[in-house]
Amino acid sequence: MYRKLLPLGLVISLPLSILAANMAQAADETELDTLVIQSSRIDTKAENSPQVVTIISKEQIEAQLSISTDSSQALANLLPAYAPNTQKLNNASQTFRGRSILYMIDGVPQSNPLREGSRSAHTIDLSMVERIEVVHGATAIHGLGATGGIINFITKSTNTDTLSQHVGIQVTTPTEEIDGDTLSYKVNYQAQGSKGNLDYLIGLTKEEQGVFLDGNGDYVGSATTRGDIMDSSSYDAFVKLGYWFDDDQNIEFELNQYQLEGNMNFSGVSGDRDNGVATSSIKGTPEGKAPFNKVQTTSITYTDSDLNGMTLKAQAFHQDFKGRYGATKSGSFQDTSIAPSGQLYDQSQNESEKIGAKFSLSNDELLDDTLKVTGGLDLMQDTTSQKLILTDRVYVPETVYENYAPFIQLEYQPIERLVLQGGIRYETAKLDIDTYQTVAARNGVTVDGGSPEFDETVYNAGAVFKITPSISLFANYSQGFGMPDVGRVLRGVSTTGQDVDTLIDLSPILTDNYETGVRFNNKAVNFEISYYESKSKLGSRIVENDGLYTVKREKKEIKGAEASVGIQLNEQHKVSTSYSYIEGKSDTDNDGKVDTKLTGADIPPNRIIASWQANWNDKLSSLLQANHALDRSFDDEELEFDGYTLFDASVGYKLPVGQLNVSVANLLDEDYFTYYSQSAYKNDDFYFKGRGRTITVAYGLDF
Repeated sequence: MYRKLLPLGLVISLPLSILAANMAQAADETELDTLVIQSSRIDTKAENSPQVVTIISKEQIEAQLSISTDSSQALANLLPAYAPNTQKLNNASQTFRGRSILYMIDGVPQSNPLREGSRSAHTIDLSMVERIEVVHGATAIHGLGATGGIINFITKSTNTDTLSQHVGIQVTTPTEEIDGDTLSYKVNYQAQGSKGNLDYLIGLTKEEQGVFLDGNGDYVGSATTRGDIMDSSSYDAFVKLGYWFDDDQNIEFELNQYQLEGNMNFSGVSGDRDNGVATSSIKGTPEGKAPFNKVQTTSITYTDSDLNGMTLKAQAFHQDFKGRYGATKSGSFQDTSIAPSGQLYDQSQNESEKIGAKFSLSNDELLDDTLKVTGGLDLMQDTTSQKLILTDRVYVPETVYENYAPFIQLEYQPIERLVLQGGIRYETAKLDIDTYQTVAARNGVTVDGGSPEFDETVYNAGAVFKITPSISLFANYSQGFGMPDVGRVLRGVSTTGQDVDTLIDLSPILTDNYETGVRFNNKAVNFEISYYESKSKLGSRIVENDGLYTVKREKKEIKGAEASVGIQLNEQHKVSTSYSYIEGKSDTDNDGKVDTKLTGADIPPNRIIASWQANWNDKLSSLLQANHALDRSFDDEELEFDGYTLFDASVGYKLPVGQLNVSVANLLDEDYFTYYSQSAYKNDDFYFKGRGRTITVAYGLDF
């Protein structure tokens, strides 16, 4: 066991989650505790949550988008327990509290745990998002994948009776080497309104990203294999239609089509970690076909808020995901029956189709309105595979995951000062895998198919005690239900006589999360501090062996603390800071003791975030934010992390017609290697520097 935490006096920070990006909205932001948290499934109020919950507001999203259009960067800027952004399409190592994240769009799962290709962070443009609900820590309330937490993107809805439109354009450029290769631009359009009982919202975005420069003015290395957001084209088309049968009954259809594809104008050039030489880029077309993310999310949701005094919610959804990676001569692709050893280029493509439904029925008027009960049933089928598209080979066989999970969640308030929550969820899952043959690099062995079944009962229980109207103590125990990277397990089999039904590495991951803390809220000051422990007896860790990445199942323990403070100095100015401390170890020698430090592939660095936001007058506003990642050491000295500090600034001005924003990212032009490059894997091809200083000029018009 290990117990090492900073003194509480040093764990002072403030939640950017309750910070208004526009100080004109300060009065509204101080009322965040009245918000209903949809992701809770029981529609609990933020002030009654026994877990840390962060609400990222529309104003915060817009402020971050004016600095960077990368959704993962926005999350990293606002959530210190979220690992630093890789600045690539691949979000490997971007964990939350050191565990996996369940990304959702309006409750529809976006993560692909059966073949975790680290592409789940890029499935929607944040221009389509009204707010982001973040549940910190393991939870199974939405099913598979949230062993570290939930990030639920709540999309925009119609808020006007008449046609309202918005058009925006922004251009981003480095401060040196300005040319057609380094320029980026984005345009977006949205329209919303209603007619009779029908309301509608449509949104379109188009973005072109140029090549990035580092703090020295050199090309940032291109992630030719894993996929990049620089030198790419993307678009997002979003439609939401709602029909009101009466004041209580509503049906809503939603479609989001997102695509990001590489332009193939630059190739990566290997760096040299031993000598501190970064991976770089040269102009030229890489081998193979362009890497991409193509994601379509569709859902239909019916709500009846007065069904004999209860609330019924029913949702059916479909998500189709395709993620293509770049061509490479990876050792795992080689097959001498096709080409001489070391000469075969190939590239993989992940495909996942999710079909599911969620049903819940709530009653919040029991026991004289002190008891709220929500019961429900979740159904999902996830069909996942991975192909080698240049040689038409099967890399990971088609895997069908079927799951049903009934649940019940309670919230009881016996006295005004005390709120109790608890719930049970019964997970039943089955994997269906036909007999298959591994690729030649894994000895081309035949693995007998099978249908292993799993069932787990997961629990949660928590309490919030209000010492005063402003001060609350909270404590929570919750379990998360996850699966290892099934695809990586299956493709990694290299010995004969294996059977899918007996592969222990396919067993579920059950994570226990314990948390306690205190929060203080009033109109001038918001403060929250929490301590947590996260434990799993059979966790999952990715290890590299001669260029092949495999899954290792072992005991894992993570401990940490988060704290946050926000101070409204006056009507014009607000300052805030937040801090995350985390440490983690695993049992690598199976002696029952966690004795090896987790690397940057698993846990983020300790981080401090601070910001100052001001509304100077009715027209002029500004934001200055800092993000400091502290040094971190590991058992492997070659993975030592040398921390860095980044500053961003933006200024907004209301013109007679429209709004003008000018932002500077990496204000001091810091020259640094990303956390992923330094501490996740020792690979000369992934030794990337971070993006240098950029200036973004944006103009938006509402009409």
